[in-house]
Amino acid sequence: MSLREQSSYSVILGVFQNAGYAQTVTLAQVFWMKDAQGQPARFFLGAEGALSITADFAQFGSDIAQLRRNLRAKGAELQDSFPPYAAWFRRRFGIENDQALELFHQTVSMKSVGNLTDFVRSHMLEPFAVDQRLQDLISHFDDLNQAHQAVLKTRQQVELLTPMIADCVRHKAMQAEADSLRACREGLRSHFAGLKLGLIDKRLSSLTEDWDRVDAQIQKLSALHEAHGQQVDELKQAINANGGDRLEWLSSEIHKKEKSRDVRKAKAARYAELTAVLGEAPANEAADFAVQRGKYQSWREETRNSAADLQNTITEYGVTMRQGKQEHAQQSLEIDSLKRRRSNIDDQQIQIRDALCAALNLNVDDMPFIGELIQVRDDERDWEGAAERLLRGFGLALLVPDVHYKAVAEWVDAAHLRGRLVYFQVRARKTAELPDLHRNSLVRKLTMKPDSPYYDWLERELAHRFDVACCSTQEQFRRETRAITRAGQIKDPSGRHEKDDRHRIDDRSRYVLGWSNTAKIAALEARRRQLEAQLAEIGSQIASIQKERDVLNDRLDALTRLEEFTIFDELDWASVATEIAQLVDERQRLESASDVLKQLNDNLHILLKTQKETGEALQAAREKRAKVEQRRADAQALRQQTEALLEDTSIDDSLQAKLETMRSAALGEHQLSIESCDNREQDLRKWLQDRLDAEQRRLANLAEKIIKAMVSFKEQFKLETAEIDASLEAAFEYENLLTQLNRDDLPRFVTRFKELLNVNTINEIANFNAQLARERETIKERIAHINQSLSEIDYNPGRYVVLESQPSPDAEIRDFQQELRACTEGTVTGSDDNQYSEAKFLQVKTIIDRFRGREGLSEQDRRWTSKVTDVRNWFLFAASERWREDNSEHEHYSDSGGKSGGQKEKLAYTILAASLAYQFGLEWGAVRSRSFRFVVIDEAFGRGSDESAQYGLKLFQQLNLQLLIVTPLQKIHIIEPFVSSVGFVHNEGGRSSQLRNLSIAEYRAQKAAMTAQSVQVSVP
Repeated sequence: MSLREQSSYSVILGVFQNAGYAQTVTLAQVFWMKDAQGQPARFFLGAEGALSITADFAQFGSDIAQLRRNLRAKGAELQDSFPPYAAWFRRRFGIENDQALELFHQTVSMKSVGNLTDFVRSHMLEPFAVDQRLQDLISHFDDLNQAHQAVLKTRQQVELLTPMIADCVRHKAMQAEADSLRACREGLRSHFAGLKLGLIDKRLSSLTEDWDRVDAQIQKLSALHEAHGQQVDELKQAINANGGDRLEWLSSEIHKKEKSRDVRKAKAARYAELTAVLGEAPANEAADFAVQRGKYQSWREETRNSAADLQNTITEYGVTMRQGKQEHAQQSLEIDSLKRRRSNIDDQQIQIRDALCAALNLNVDDMPFIGELIQVRDDERDWEGAAERLLRGFGLALLVPDVHYKAVAEWVDAAHLRGRLVYFQVRARKTAELPDLHRNSLVRKLTMKPDSPYYDWLERELAHRFDVACCSTQEQFRRETRAITRAGQIKDPSGRHEKDDRHRIDDRSRYVLGWSNTAKIAALEARRRQLEAQLAEIGSQIASIQKERDVLNDRLDALTRLEEFTIFDELDWASVATEIAQLVDERQRLESASDVLKQLNDNLHILLKTQKETGEALQAAREKRAKVEQRRADAQALRQQTEALLEDTSIDDSLQAKLETMRSAALGEHQLSIESCDNREQDLRKWLQDRLDAEQRRLANLAEKIIKAMVSFKEQFKLETAEIDASLEAAFEYENLLTQLNRDDLPRFVTRFKELLNVNTINEIANFNAQLARERETIKERIAHINQSLSEIDYNPGRYVVLESQPSPDAEIRDFQQELRACTEGTVTGSDDNQYSEAKFLQVKTIIDRFRGREGLSEQDRRWTSKVTDVRNWFLFAASERWREDNSEHEHYSDSGGKSGGQKEKLAYTILAASLAYQFGLEWGAVRSRSFRFVVIDEAFGRGSDESAQYGLKLFQQLNLQLLIVTPLQKIHIIEPFVSSVGFVHNEGGRSSQLRNLSIAEYRAQKAAMTAQSVQVSVP
């Protein structure tokens, strides 16, 4: 609320004189209203000369601008803000810093010193201008950090590229090895062809020697056999001459008959074996043979049909057995699955859910099947089969929380489920009223798992989907709109009826509802036992039928073989044997009739035997020679093929030697032959191919690793690799990049980093630390200077007060000092290695980060920075009252707490006087100086003791200070001896202030006159 009208203005003016130097300064502030609702406008004035309000701030109308012009014309300097105005009068008054002005303001209302340390820091010590230094530190550190990031980036690139290039080199070596193995594989044919050619030549040489030896033997045997022939002819002529023609015919006929007998006898024996299989005796007459042959033909057809029927039966039983085994395996898997859990859900659905949860790292308990959460009430078991039939599809559906829906939908869409999956997205819904259920509703016969988080959703879905009437009679079934019978017949509002009896309604093995599967396991195990019994019976039947079929197959085989016997004469060897006996008897009679003929025949037999042996030897020799010739021809042909192969392909000596070494390594000790060459070649080829395949797999894995490393490197350093592909063909470009980094970039960045760290940042830190140390010493000097002023003041008779300082125990300050020292330790003699530089960088970074302000902690770091970089906070201050005589301590003051009012005021005046002397540069007892000596004290003596007020005034008198004291009237008698004029302020009604100025002499005269008048009035 404004006290004056908008057209008014106010002026506050003070004139200051320095009598010692004949210097006068006028300070003034002018206020006026520009806006009735806003703050008053103002300007500030300083003039080197005496001005007055009446003479110099009037007669200008209502134009403030005119007042400004008038004042400037008189040499006054005008400012629109306080800082330049303060700077102007501080230069004239010899006030060196803003802190002196703060102390001036403090004295206006100072009554006591609270915390002595805070007072000394705030009013007796100047703050250190640290902001610019901090900004310089941060700026230099930003340069250092950029250099450090460049080093880290380059080192990271080197660390990533080094193993990548090593892998590329290894890949190149492995590729060379693979190429070498491939070349060896391709050279195998030529290598083994050369080996085979050498073996063939050895064989040809050996076969030539064999042929020559056998041929000589043949020539010798041929001559001997020819001589034996001539001798036989001569003996035959002699025998013929003695009746030997009949004997020769008889021998020839006996020989023919014997051959025929032997053939027929062998067939008869085989015929007897086959008929024995059929359980019959062989026929001995032609008529019996004909009868048997016709009978066997009809048996053969019957047996073939019976065998086919048995085979069909075995096939059918086999199909049933396979199906039964498959069903048994499925039931066993289902039982094992059910025993590992408590629900009745089919194993296939469980596997789909397990795969889904494993892929998405979800808990299966978070996504139950509906069938795991509902079951038929115990008292409604009659309806369990019907409920299972109606709810089976719903029970096999999966419940997916809304939070997992996106991930589940994407996985299901991308995966091949190998089955059918239905799932519901369960969203959070507001609670709504459920529809009224039919009195016989199937839902009433169900119970839901009470602790399920899906209870509300299930309750709502069941009420909406399965509010079906359970009908005990057909009459009720026909009447209801939605209905179900115990037998499982279902009816819906559209008139559609359904009854699915593909499975028994009481088949518990197909039940899916409920959180206990004991009954289902029991049902499945019973079915499995029944199936096992059925399979055992089928197996027994198959074995019996197979045995019967084998008998029929043997019988059919015998009947089939009997078809080759078409006539009885082929089997009648007995008649031929009789004829042979007759011929032998005749020959014996002829031979016994002549001794000469007998001798000739004996000689002929001996010669024929010898001739036969010679002929056999000759034939054997010829056959041997033919075999040798054939082997030689084969070897010659093989040699031509091998030579042709060598002409098409050839390998160098080094590859020959390498393959020979590989042959020993792969095949071990072995004897190579022409026949084994191809097999040994295949063995070595397989050995090489296995090694090549393994090498190729390693190459593929290494190539994949390299490509992944390249892709990752390109992703991290897109700019540097914009024109480099992620391929093995580009390996040389990555190698060139690594070479450049190691040769140029990394050393340059490291050098730059160390230079910025040591030359700029750490030097800046060292200078900053040194400046803080200088500020610390300056504070000590200032305290010593203040103590000189305090030593001049008698605090009490024979005692004085001094300020004592000690290092602050504050942990943050001590840690900060230690961190600063750590940053500069070893900078002269320290190591130049990378670990040292990195450690120094991290030490500096810790401090700079707090100077800058860490993310989320900027305000906390700002307070910390302000605290630890203000050297004044490094000290704690206390006052010590000492005896002048021996300088011993009388009392110690850390603050004025616990002191009486007078003691607090006395300590406050003492500290204030010393502060004024220090800040204004006052000298004790000095009369002529340029220091500012004006002090305003507002109600300083209003509530204090007279003694403390007098003590303070004497102190100010010792300092030759000019005081402007604002005090109540009751304290006039205390300050009266120390003042030269008095101003009385009167404000009647609160809106009209009046000031009356009196010199102390005028004041005393008027006071005496008023006292005398008061005495006169009081005398009767």
